[in-house]
Amino acid sequence: MPNSLFDVEDDHSRDAPRPLADRLRPQSLETIVGQDHLVGEGGALRRMVESGTLGSIILWGPPGCGKTTIARILAQHTDLHFEQISAIFSGVADLKKVFESAKLRRRNGRGTLLFVDEIHRFNKSQQDAFLPVMEDGTIILIGATTENPSFELNGAVLSRSQVLVLKRLDDDALEKIIQRAEEDAGKKLPLDKHARETLKAMADGDGRYALSLAEQILPQPKTLDTAALTELLQKRAPLYDKKDDSHYNLISALHKSVRGSDADAALYWLTRMLNGGEDPRYIARRVARMAVEDVGMADPQAIQVALNAWEMYERVGSPEGELAIAQAVIYMATAPKSNAAYTAYGAAKRAAKETGSLMPPKHILNAPTKLMKNLGYSEGYEYDHGTEEAFSGQDYFPDEMEREVFYDPPERGFEREIRKRLDYWAKLRDKKSG
Repeated sequence: MPNSLFDVEDDHSRDAPRPLADRLRPQSLETIVGQDHLVGEGGALRRMVESGTLGSIILWGPPGCGKTTIARILAQHTDLHFEQISAIFSGVADLKKVFESAKLRRRNGRGTLLFVDEIHRFNKSQQDAFLPVMEDGTIILIGATTENPSFELNGAVLSRSQVLVLKRLDDDALEKIIQRAEEDAGKKLPLDKHARETLKAMADGDGRYALSLAEQILPQPKTLDTAALTELLQKRAPLYDKKDDSHYNLISALHKSVRGSDADAALYWLTRMLNGGEDPRYIARRVARMAVEDVGMADPQAIQVALNAWEMYERVGSPEGELAIAQAVIYMATAPKSNAAYTAYGAAKRAAKETGSLMPPKHILNAPTKLMKNLGYSEGYEYDHGTEEAFSGQDYFPDEMEREVFYDPPERGFEREIRKRLDYWAKLRDKKSG
């Protein structure tokens, strides 16, 4: 019997040529590369295997980092029946069949280890179907996902599972994988040093894709340089989806690079997003947010720069409009930074919420009627422009409220001048008050 709804084999399929990535799939934890934090000494997966206790887990990581391989290896260390399905091809009827088989198997004294690839593809109601069979021990679930489980999986499923995060394969891990391909072929890849590095860059952290590329290169009769390699292979599009986790990760990297005044890093993340197909309007909107949230009053001109870049894109489109956004990003990254206005606004909002419906002091209220004058409206008001310093120093907070300081600008950029003005007015206020 096959171990999967999609693993049906016959004698002919067993003898069929297997892709290099399948032939070189690791058969033990020791041969998995790039995930030492999980499979190395003291790693979570290593502890599970050594203790012989396996619970439901969610494997979260990018494509080609070893999620399916890990599930298969874990199955080898248990006496559980291994079942594999893909959420891309499976529906409710398929799940029912799997669960019914697992229940029958359990009545006969054997449990089931169910591996669900792309588990995030199941909708919330489909995910709910896992809960009863997880709770009563009918199945132990291993789910694999490239998406953030916090957003894509039911909280109930997550609460019954341990989430393990797999890393994107770095160049060292990819090099080990390529060397295994060379050992299997009995020869080196026909690449010069720079082309070999380019191959790893093309793989973009995906071990399976690296082996697929290697399989195409191995038959080449001559050593390839970078130009020849690029011509032979279509360069892979960056792993970026405007609707998935990459979208939020990269915009966060861009924003924080600007906040950290690193123009070069900001330009890198900007181009990563644009190359991935991000809507420049979304980036322009975020740059405008940077202008008010991170540059603030340290350079009030930043808002106009951001809006001008946004309008430039709307008027001329690509590529000139994208260059305008890039210039705005550079401006924000190199501008003096202050979140004093942002912080002051938040503090004022909290105070306004806490104090409710307090009235303004009567001396700053207009008195267009006799009744309002009799009630004391506008009584005692001093016209600031009529004073010697154009500053009356009166209190404009509600009578029931102590004066508060929300805006506290640092001595950076334009706010250095604002700081001087505030300090000057504070001295005048103290002088006039007594």
